[in-house]
Amino acid sequence: MNALSDGLSRFGGVYPLPVIIGVVALALIGNPSTWVTLTVAGLAMGMMIFLMASGLSLVFGLMDVLNFGHSAFVSFGAFIAASVLAAMGSWLTGSSPALNMIALLAAISAATAFGAASGWFFERVIVRPVYKDHLRQILITMGALIVAEQLLLAIWGGAPVPVARPAVLEGSVLFGNVAIETYRIFAFFLGLAVYVCLYLVLNRTRIGLLIRAGVENREMVEALGFRIDRLFIGVFMAGSALAAMGGGMWAGYQGLITPALGAEMLIIVFIVVIIGGLGSIEGSLLGAILVGLVANYVAFLMPKLALASNMILMMAVLLWRPYGLKPAVMG
Repeated sequence: MNALSDGLSRFGGVYPLPVIIGVVALALIGNPSTWVTLTVAGLAMGMMIFLMASGLSLVFGLMDVLNFGHSAFVSFGAFIAASVLAAMGSWLTGSSPALNMIALLAAISAATAFGAASGWFFERVIVRPVYKDHLRQILITMGALIVAEQLLLAIWGGAPVPVARPAVLEGSVLFGNVAIETYRIFAFFLGLAVYVCLYLVLNRTRIGLLIRAGVENREMVEALGFRIDRLFIGVFMAGSALAAMGGGMWAGYQGLITPALGAEMLIIVFIVVIIGGLGSIEGSLLGAILVGLVANYVAFLMPKLALASNMILMMAVLLWRPYGLKPAVMG
């Protein structure tokens, strides 16, 4: 382990890990076109998981809140996006690329707006009474997740809900003899854009500076006249909105969703946050990409291990780096 750490330190720390895993996978797969398809699929999957995990990382890293109800925002985001897409069916399937994208952006925006609004309610009513008490946070947020699942069942029913994609993002783009799904390309660049925005806001703006300062010394920042509680509410709303956005994108990726979506994604999201390092946006991005790549490579090479690949990856990382790849208050 020490030799691995020393070697990686000379070549950019933990950042080359996705490249190393990709090279090893190429050697095992053998077929370059298959490898490219799996790699792009893994990167797209990783970026969508990052959207969901970054919100949880924000909330835990900045507010020290263990929110096991986080995946409820993912579920509602997915169902709201699916409902908007169904309502705008003529725009979605028409021949106009502009109308196609307007319908998709409307669905993502509706999911994100709902996530932000419900995040405000969740923080004020459910989380605020249990600040600084992790055991009660786990219990009450798990209870909220169960209630959210029942609400989904009451509103949308228990049958799987099909999710349409915009016509402009259907099909694949050919690069030589390699076919890459257009939707996955869009998902990758959307996740990348969100990461860049998060990084700039948290590291290059006054609001980001105040948030990080409030985490380090809340009393001092409040003594200077700043309302840290309002900033933290904004952080919780942003985290919930990102989860709902990720849920909306994941709905289109899956094509068929059920009320159990949130509970299924909860484990993956927590694995990503743990692998990346608690509270680190950069770590969440790195962890999500690793999870996406490993899941796709293992599913192709050893299908029987596909379900366990995420847990195996997490155990390997924690044995090497017990605090995650990029542990920090903010990466």
